[in-house]
Amino acid sequence: MRKVKALVLLSGGLDSILVAKILQNQDIKVIALSFRSYFFNEGMAKKAAKNLRIPLKVVDFSKEHLKMVKNPKHGYGKSINPCIDCHILMLKKAKEIMRKDKFDLVATGEVLGERPMSQNIKALKIVETQSSLKGYLLRPLSAKLLKETIPEQKGLVDRKKLFDISGRSRKRQIALAKKWQIQYYPMPAGGCLLTDPVFSQRSKELFQLFPQCNGNDVELLKHGRHFIQDKTKIIVGRNEKENKAIKKLAKRGDILIEMANYPGPLTLVRNYTKKKISQEIIKKAKDLTQCYSTKARDKKDVNFYFLN
Repeated sequence: MRKVKALVLLSGGLDSILVAKILQNQDIKVIALSFRSYFFNEGMAKKAAKNLRIPLKVVDFSKEHLKMVKNPKHGYGKSINPCIDCHILMLKKAKEIMRKDKFDLVATGEVLGERPMSQNIKALKIVETQSSLKGYLLRPLSAKLLKETIPEQKGLVDRKKLFDISGRSRKRQIALAKKWQIQYYPMPAGGCLLTDPVFSQRSKELFQLFPQCNGNDVELLKHGRHFIQDKTKIIVGRNEKENKAIKKLAKRGDILIEMANYPGPLTLVRNYTKKKISQEIIKKAKDLTQCYSTKARDKKDVNFYFLN
């Protein structure tokens, strides 16, 4: 008899780890699925999959995800995080894999009411319907509070061994982790940069400044101090690691500024119009470069050199 196969969306957080364990305890073959974008990656999922001793599939949907983030159908959360649309996109990819590799179901670590905006009953139904997984999307932690899925009806999954967890408290999840000797799991910080207030604000400014922005523009948001003037960005590195990252991300048309006779930051100037970068902005970039160097801040003999 063929073993039941489940494709589990594994973020690496406690909820998704528990889902994999719940299904493993039913002798179901579990394959983990994680995603890579400009805003999150599979790092935590790799650790979790290794500890669970299950295979991990990684899907890079960076470009498609960025397009969605700019204009999500169901809007944003507290920051600029489009959680409902993100889940739908992930589950559409999962549906493709499910069909291709003949999985019996897709499972997630969603908990009813854990996130008021994206995990209420209405949102869960929207995600299930619009991902085309209606009837085949199992949420083991809250399954007993939700409509029975087709795999449960067919006896592929034992509903009695699923759970009725709801709300924001994690006491029951932590108790299960202790019971099953799950020793490592990260704190519930989300793992998505779009929930970070500073990064979220930078992203919002970028989308307004240059709606056609691409992955390179987004990667720059992760480094340095950011200043905007006349649709031009000035990005000043904060340490040697950031200087190297900024230099690596520089592209044709950018100006890189460094001090020639003092140690200090690397500064990148990127214009989001077709106009030439003005001397006024170049002067501001030079002033910022000098300002953020403790050794050059009050000096009068600072010389600069440019790479472009």
